Amino acid sequence: MTRVARVTGPVTGGARGWAFGRTLLPLDRYGYVDEEYFLDGEASRYGIATGTAVGRDGRWTVEPRDTSAYRTRFIVMRPADPAAFNGTVVLSWNNVSAGFDSCTGVDSVEIVDEGFAFVAITTQRVGVHGFPEQPAGLVAWDPERYGSLSIPSDDYSYDIFTQAARAVGPQRPRGDVDPMGGLDVRLVVAQGSSQSAARLATYLNAVQPLEHTVDAFLLGVYFGSGTSLEVGEAVMNPAAGMPRPAFGPHLLRDDLDVPVMVVNSELESNACYGVRQPDTDRYRLWETAGTSHIFYQAMVDIAPRFERDFGVAVPVARGMNEVSTAPVNDAALHHLQRWLDGGPPPPAQPRIEFAGEPPAIARDEHGIACGGIRLPQVDVPIATNSSIPASDEFTQRLGGSCVPFSDEKLRALYGDAATYLARFEEATRAAEKAGAILPRDVDALVEDARAQCPLVD
Repeated sequence: MTRVARVTGPVTGGARGWAFGRTLLPLDRYGYVDEEYFLDGEASRYGIATGTAVGRDGRWTVEPRDTSAYRTRFIVMRPADPAAFNGTVVLSWNNVSAGFDSCTGVDSVEIVDEGFAFVAITTQRVGVHGFPEQPAGLVAWDPERYGSLSIPSDDYSYDIFTQAARAVGPQRPRGDVDPMGGLDVRLVVAQGSSQSAARLATYLNAVQPLEHTVDAFLLGVYFGSGTSLEVGEAVMNPAAGMPRPAFGPHLLRDDLDVPVMVVNSELESNACYGVRQPDTDRYRLWETAGTSHIFYQAMVDIAPRFERDFGVAVPVARGMNEVSTAPVNDAALHHLQRWLDGGPPPPAQPRIEFAGEPPAIARDEHGIACGGIRLPQVDVPIATNSSIPASDEFTQRLGGSCVPFSDEKLRALYGDAATYLARFEEATRAAEKAGAILPRDVDALVEDARAQCPLVD
């Protein structure tokens, strides 16, 4: 089935005058431009094919059902100079768990440093219409700009994603409106985090074998199970626990000729433990010890965008996990691009260790997870950072915790600031040598450790 949507734009104006969720990066400095476009057409929903069943192996067979009209939007960030483009579009499935459209990855420095194009597509009903009890979607945010948008059900999200991939991919129509500005697109990488990773898992297992529109998958903070194909009028609201994954823990299908990479924090390793898959020439799983689903630095980075779009300052409290996984995410994308260009797969990394019955994360004498990718904040700790929540509140369950060491413990471990910083730099360079972080992040991590060092000589 080949269905091509209509692209209109660039979109301008509106009561507010800017695209919701656009990047905070100084794009001029990087030689980038960003624009917003509308995408509209007829989308199909999918159901499990008659006579087949959903298996744990992820090799699902689906068939298209009825269709419905939709109209949505996407944001494009791309190099202004075609010569600076590396040929790959990162097509990001916007996350809507907060009740509005979150363009995850739109502020990634790896995108603009390495010449990617980045497309953030609104595929789900909540992104357009918000939660019924809290309409913070695009239509409510700026009716003048977005009032014509409509997604009737998340059932159509998978085909909307397919049509977005075609609209920005190598075989896109080249009419008067080209959202890629004439760039020579070679590859499309599907990216999604958290709920969006779950939706891409279902897309990979069920839809990719039919449509073949994506060249690689990059799933972040993925809990090991996909989302439903058919939910009708229900909307995904994780805080309210609905709707729950329909398929339970399952594997990602391994019979397709596309690279798949999963990059998880310590928190998701629990959910994924029973469906871990071995690394192959088409699959990589990275797990980072001492990290959590969300973390303090991410909340600090998001706060200015939230304040710009909603006009409300967001206080960010300490206590949640303070080990940023952003350098690991950037390294993953970097290695994935090299993989797609015919280079070696991303370096295999150790998995987080489990012990006991039932299996639980093994922890060292500091309460820090054993195994996994070892960032310097974990190998040379000044606090216990983990996925263990500080409280049972929903955000805290995702944010883990950070418990600083006492001065007495710090002195026993390191003696003085110079020794601590020397060991931290050594651990940072070891992480870079292992391929878990990029060279550009080494100095930044060391300087941050110097600024945050609690030891005073």
